Amino acid sequence: MKNKQATNSKHAQYGLGMIEVLVTLFILSVGLLGVAYLQFVGSFTNSEALSRSQSVLVAQQLTERLRANATFSAVGNGLIVDNTYFDEDIYNFDTLSCTSGLPHECYCLERPSAIPNCNDNTCSEAEVAEFDGYEVSCSAVAANPDLEISLSCEDNDNGDAVACSVGSKHIVKLTWPVENWQNIERTVNSDCNANKSTPHDCVLIEVTL
Repeated sequence: MKNKQATNSKHAQYGLGMIEVLVTLFILSVGLLGVAYLQFVGSFTNSEALSRSQSVLVAQQLTERLRANATFSAVGNGLIVDNTYFDEDIYNFDTLSCTSGLPHECYCLERPSAIPNCNDNTCSEAEVAEFDGYEVSCSAVAANPDLEISLSCEDNDNGDAVACSVGSKHIVKLTWPVENWQNIERTVNSDCNANKSTPHDCVLIEVTL
């Protein structure tokens, strides 16, 4: 009798039941879904952070070019840049055309003939401004094909012929389109979305020469 009870006890402890297996698989699946979700969120936020950091670098490049090419004003004590810098057509390849491919491949692998060559030749102030606009635009689309760059000025003297008078604030802005997260309408920055039909984010750098 004693041996028979021992044999029955061994049979009662044999293997795992189907319920235990299903519970284990369910817990494992929930964990893997959580990991996948975190990876997706991480890639989404990393992409936006990358666009922002690259935009800051491009904006700083333009401010450095403004400082490097500034000249003393004839009508005030301070530095100014040529009015051509504030012509929106010199940025984002607006005066150029491309048949196919990404902007960087179309315009930047080889300098278009319409852009003055200020690396090898002597250029006027207006030509330097046009060349800088082209080079900064190439830096922008190399970082993100959807980046757009602009330069504006809060002119403190509208009575002179200078687009950005001495002591005025120069505003460099880079914008790029962004996606709504999980169909939730994001709160947009009005400074980034002027004349935009879809949500955009931006980087603004203000500088006085």
